[in-house]
Amino acid sequence: MTAASHPAPAHVLSADASSFLAADVGGTHVRVARVEASGDAAHPVRVLDYRKYRNADHSGLGAILSDFLGDGMRPAHCVVATAGYAREDGTVITANVPWPLSARQLESEVGVQHVHIVNDFEAVAHAAAQVDASGVLQLCGPGSAPIGPTLVVGPGTGLGAALWIPTAHGPVVLATEAGQASLAASDELEMAILRHMLRGRSHVSVEHALSGPGLINLYTALCALEDQPAMLGTPDAVTAAAIAGTDALARRALDVFCGLLGSTIGDMALLYGAHGGVYLAGGILPKIRDYLRASTFVARYLNKGPMSEALQRIPVKVVEHGQLGVIGAASWYLGQQPR
Repeated sequence: MTAASHPAPAHVLSADASSFLAADVGGTHVRVARVEASGDAAHPVRVLDYRKYRNADHSGLGAILSDFLGDGMRPAHCVVATAGYAREDGTVITANVPWPLSARQLESEVGVQHVHIVNDFEAVAHAAAQVDASGVLQLCGPGSAPIGPTLVVGPGTGLGAALWIPTAHGPVVLATEAGQASLAASDELEMAILRHMLRGRSHVSVEHALSGPGLINLYTALCALEDQPAMLGTPDAVTAAAIAGTDALARRALDVFCGLLGSTIGDMALLYGAHGGVYLAGGILPKIRDYLRASTFVARYLNKGPMSEALQRIPVKVVEHGQLGVIGAASWYLGQQPR
């Protein structure tokens, strides 16, 4: 994470110092909100205005933020949550965002005084504990658990993961690059898919299968293994055909996706000691929530030998909150301010 500073002309700064911008930058969409502190410890962020943008329609994040603000006054601060690793100089290393990101360039281009950049799933982890019960789908485990390390994982354009850790001095969030870990196969079909994927690369990452593009990779590999043409070209098309039952290989691909996701989440819960719970947040999951619940996800999640008993005690939930990214970014920013 990083914070950068670049003076903006005084006349463009907002007179309302309490509000600021929060943006959640994904590989396909950018979500932007003007927010302020609410004063409510349980829900510390109040959203004043919120919009969702399609990346392909804009030349960069600066253009999106400028469109959101229009001709109005500029807030002094903007926090950007994005997939990738924020360098100290304000630039970002990322494989999933379509344009370069630079805090200092955004300050100059948009006219805000300070741009702060944070890993997207580090931000989401700051918001996950604030999601109401109405905003989640329970997959397994008890309804609640003692306060403890809480894992947030999300398959979207890539796969992000972060760990929320309570401490005596307030929560700490560990940002990870778990999506870049090596994909592990658990049965003959998954091994065949993995061998196929390894033909064109030396490393197959978790997100090469567990993401929107990863679902296409699974479907394409299955088509190749069955010597069938790949008729579907987008994650939405594969998902729709699988749920409708109109394409057997699409359904098989989604079955493999759900099984691998369960196995991987079980691994992560054990690796990180996430006995406080697991939240699944990501663009693809709300679209397959019923399919996921009826799939092998839970059985694969629990298939960890004697550790199955420990995993049964961990709540696993799908987060449904559409504004979670911007709320998380804003929560992270507010947490950096002196008390």
